[in-house]
Amino acid sequence: MASALLSPDQREGFAGQIRGEYEAIRIEREGRSREEQLLPWDAARAHRPAIGWNGAPPPVPFLEGIRSFDDYPLEQLVERIDWTPFFQTWEMRGHYPEILTDPETGPAATALFRDATALLERIVRERLLAARGVVGFFPANSVGEDIELYTGADRRTTLAVVHTLRQQMAKSGDRSNLALADFVAPRDTGLPDHLGMFAVTTGHGVARLVADFERAHDDYNAILTKALADRLAEAFAERLHQLVRTELWGYARDESLGNAGLIREEYQGIRPAPGYPACPDHTEKATIFRLLDATARAGIALTESYAMTPAASVSGYYFWHPEARYFGVGRIGRDQVADYARRKGMDISVVERWLSPNLAYER
Repeated sequence: MASALLSPDQREGFAGQIRGEYEAIRIEREGRSREEQLLPWDAARAHRPAIGWNGAPPPVPFLEGIRSFDDYPLEQLVERIDWTPFFQTWEMRGHYPEILTDPETGPAATALFRDATALLERIVRERLLAARGVVGFFPANSVGEDIELYTGADRRTTLAVVHTLRQQMAKSGDRSNLALADFVAPRDTGLPDHLGMFAVTTGHGVARLVADFERAHDDYNAILTKALADRLAEAFAERLHQLVRTELWGYARDESLGNAGLIREEYQGIRPAPGYPACPDHTEKATIFRLLDATARAGIALTESYAMTPAASVSGYYFWHPEARYFGVGRIGRDQVADYARRKGMDISVVERWLSPNLAYER
């Protein structure tokens, strides 16, 4: 590709071919968008799930406020690693541990796994990476698609607002159009609910270790280090979520899942992250980081594009409700975008830029 672009003889033809391919993709995507049926915004809001809030009151976290975790033991995270995405990073298809005995990928996967575990053992033994995190719980109630967070138990003063998006696609049968706010008790129920937040990283030390490998012209272990740091960060998020369910919030104190059950997410509650399908707006990370003071407490910062640094970091929310589940917002209409921009106090064009992959119309 680089040679074609640099060649006076090939450049124009190559560029024209690429432009033609992407024009075809654009037309196909536009056709799919036209075929997709969206509900009017008012109809989508009216089609929210009928979650019952008349039973037992929402659980109150045992931990009030914010707690930091400095230099969390890495050896407790190794056993929580989900190795399947690690192999996907290296473009190896299959699930761990079956991938190690696969007739086609087994030999290469086994060699890679051997190298990864050897480096991981060294990282843990020599404390080459540091795991830091912070979690917090805030009095909360939902108001439509917003989640209000309050300064205290009296819920008189609003501390912040988490803005969520609702599915707007037309659905058959009795399937509802979901928003994350549905999983927090509405304010008009009078029930004192809470919302949890977290930010974790295992990226402290990655840059130094990668630089050491690159100085030795060892690109393989440099890439391996980054991939392992990502897996440890996800394992840290999994471990803290388990502590939240069984101790810090304690709404599932009797949980007794093994690592396989944790990977299959057989537990109660969810931990969605801004930028992912249920809450695709990356700008909502700013509220998490401000309330948790994540930069001071965990050494994690946000770039101007709301990427987290160090890169091996995870942040998001904790929802406790048994009916809470992951979903994708999907495509949304101009009417919802206008309402969302109003609620966030942002210009529509700015909101459209951040939500461009989800827009069901041309900007």
